[in-house]
Amino acid sequence: MIRSGIPPALFSFPAQARVARVVPKNKIYEHGPVSSALRDKFVRQVEQITWAYKLAPETINLPARGGVAEVQVFDISQKTAELDEDVLRAIDRAIPLPIIFQLHHEQRTRMVAAFKRRSEADASKWVIDGYLAGNWLPADSLRQHLPVALDLQGLYEQLLRSLLPNSARPGESLLEQLQRLYRLRGLHSEHAKLDARLHKEKQFNRKVALNAQLREIQNEIADLSA
Repeated sequence: MIRSGIPPALFSFPAQARVARVVPKNKIYEHGPVSSALRDKFVRQVEQITWAYKLAPETINLPARGGVAEVQVFDISQKTAELDEDVLRAIDRAIPLPIIFQLHHEQRTRMVAAFKRRSEADASKWVIDGYLAGNWLPADSLRQHLPVALDLQGLYEQLLRSLLPNSARPGESLLEQLQRLYRLRGLHSEHAKLDARLHKEKQFNRKVALNAQLREIQNEIADLSA
């Protein structure tokens, strides 16, 4: 799960969009294969799932464009400090609409979401990217107004961008920004592994080769971070 590196925020959702309907866990199980191990995670980690808000043309007066007809906001009250991503993914698979999660635990709240979009190969299927997470904040923190947007797709993308550790480049789409972020994450992981190998390596020629690889990775990280 990628954590936000920018000042975290919680958003104030309009009262007219409020649903406040508890979602039984077994309703999630009905929408696809759920292993016994995943059911156990739901039981151990999740106290309650609530459909909190429905952001739609009729509730927030924004048109549906770009494949985003509605954005759902789900509250999850956690029993434990950690919530497995498989739990979130099961809910995302069960609800065929973009979801913003608000996680709650011990008087703290944070926002979590994955970029969810229809598959270009099969419009009946959804692609769910990796999860992005804001930092935990006191539950009574001052909430910000929703970002200004022209349509629901723009609002959804701005909510997701608020969870990203770096700003977008000029003209960079959300998907391009995410792909750059995932590549950076992979490069940092690769760099750490090579650096650990370098410190253990005894042979001079292998040290030289590892140093060369590290420089290449550092250059690519610098280029992608600019």
